Order: sequence, then C-alpha cells, then structure tokens
Amino acid sequence: MPVHNAGDTLEECLDSLLRQDFPDFELVAINDQSSDASADIIHDYGDARFRVIDNPDKGMIPAMNLGLRHARSDIVARMDADDIMHPHRLSAQNEYLNRHPNTTLVASQVRLFPEYEITDGMREYIRWQNSCLTHEQISTDLYIESPLAHPSVMYRKEAILGTGGYREGLFPEDYDLWFRLIQKNHQIHKLPQVLLDWRESELRYTRTNPACSRAAFDRIRAHYLARDQRLHSTRPLVIWGAGRKSRQRASLLLRQGFRLSAWIDIDPKKIGNRINGVPVFDYGWLESQSPRPYVLIYVTNHGARQDIITALESMAYQAGKDYLAVG
Repeated sequence: MPVHNAGDTLEECLDSLLRQDFPDFELVAINDQSSDASADIIHDYGDARFRVIDNPDKGMIPAMNLGLRHARSDIVARMDADDIMHPHRLSAQNEYLNRHPNTTLVASQVRLFPEYEITDGMREYIRWQNSCLTHEQISTDLYIESPLAHPSVMYRKEAILGTGGYREGLFPEDYDLWFRLIQKNHQIHKLPQVLLDWRESELRYTRTNPACSRAAFDRIRAHYLARDQRLHSTRPLVIWGAGRKSRQRASLLLRQGFRLSAWIDIDPKKIGNRINGVPVFDYGWLESQSPRPYVLIYVTNHGARQDIITALESMAYQAGKDYLAVG
C-alpha cells in the first residue's frame, strides 16, 4: 500500500484492515516521502503486522515495486490508503486463488463513495466494470477501458515480477500490467461481490496524473492492440466508426503498419465516400463478405456501441473471435 500524505483517510483504511476475518496478513506500507503524519499514524496502531518502509525514490510506481520486493508472501493484495476493505475481502480472494492455482489475479467488484463526488460518467464506468467478471469478458473488453479497480486486486507476486512488475511511463501503470498479463496468457478473474469501497475524489491519482489522461489511455490501447495476434491473421481488417474522433483514435493503430479494408458507418453522408483511399460501407456489407473481416468498433458512446454489438451478433459475429470494441 503506497502512502503519500494520507493522514485524512488513513485511519479509516487501517481500521478496515483490522476488521478482516482473515488475520494472517502483513501490511507493507510504503511511505512515499509523506510530509504529514501518515507514517506516525501507522506506527501508533502498534500492530506487529503493520510494516512501514520509506521509499527512497519518490513516486507511485517505485513505491509499488518496492512493496512487491518487500512482501514476504507470494500472495499480494493491492490497497490504497484512502479506500476501505470489506471484512471478507482478504479471505474471499485468498480462498479463490487457493482453489484456482492456474489463476494469476483475482479482483472484486467495487462501490464508489462518497455519493456526492460521483458523476454520471463514473457511475456508468463502475456499472460496466462490475459486469466484467470472467477471464473471457475481461480479456475481450480490455480495449474498452480498464476492467479492474487496481486496489481491489490480489495476485501472485512472482507472476507480476515475472512480467516486469509495474512500468513507469506516460501510461496508466495498472492498465499496462493488465495488458501484459493477458497477452502472456495469465488467467484473470473477478469475484461477483463488492469487497472494496473505492474513494472518488478530484484529487485522486488517476484524476491528476498525465499518465492517466485520455490521450495516454488511447496510446496504450493502440500499443497493445497492434501486438494482439487476432489482428495479425490473413483476415481483412475493418473499423466501424468513420467520424472524425473515431478516425483520430484509429490512426494510432493504423500508423503502426496496419492496412484497412473498409470503414463502416451508418451516416448516409459518409457511406460511398473514401477516407485515405479506403471505402466507407453500410454495415450490411459485412454480412456478404468472405472471408469474414475482423471488426474493430471505435464508436465509444455506450448506447451506440451496444447497438453495434447487437447488429454484429445478429450476423453471427462473435466477441473476441470476430470483433473487439476499442474505447
């Protein structure tokens, strides 16, 4: 658990640890050069399971990698100093990993709080995230958005270190890790239980760090999509969404050497045109093609995306096998 000037929320977090019905744990708290009393608060609990380690290299990513190196168990749960664990979190996730030795990481559903901080957009994101439960759902929907709340995960330490741990750069470090795990065929699952209260705040790391900007998410999606073996078959590649914003995001992939066979759109003003020499067709064109093209959905509106998925599946296109949605 990285800790940086968390004095206002830390006691609530630590109290939730003490309420766990799984007492055989240690807290590896990485004091990330706090200027407040965070380290003293942890020490004052006087609990031998609470270890405070000072981070010599300031920053979230060095703190998390330092915590991994100091963790004495191969099973590690992530936690943030402003969140709250439900009493069964550690026991439920640990039991799942013990019963499923081929699973590398297990997450949980989360609840946002406090209510007055939650926007409609964030509420919809959590609804979607909480619906991604199985490995198949997580790996298929990974290009839409991060399907896991980072402080809700528990994983096998050696597997994380074996993929390079947390990487630092202008990208969200947890999303980058999920991609690396999936592309190395690690199994990821999510328990259908809310086991973490995830604090929403305008000051949250993901709100303030440039590595978590919309542009950063677009870049990392394109980076891993370009390495996805499903796009390296002999099937034609098609992008659904010929609008300006969709084309801008798709260009991050196309400039990496991919050749597009067609654009798909429903706007009659676009159908029949060419974009950089590539024709724009109505979606009915997809049904008559042989071989069947691989479709990337670049339309991000939730309702429109679902309508597109419904249309594709009515033509017997299958998620993951025949199409992917890209956030």
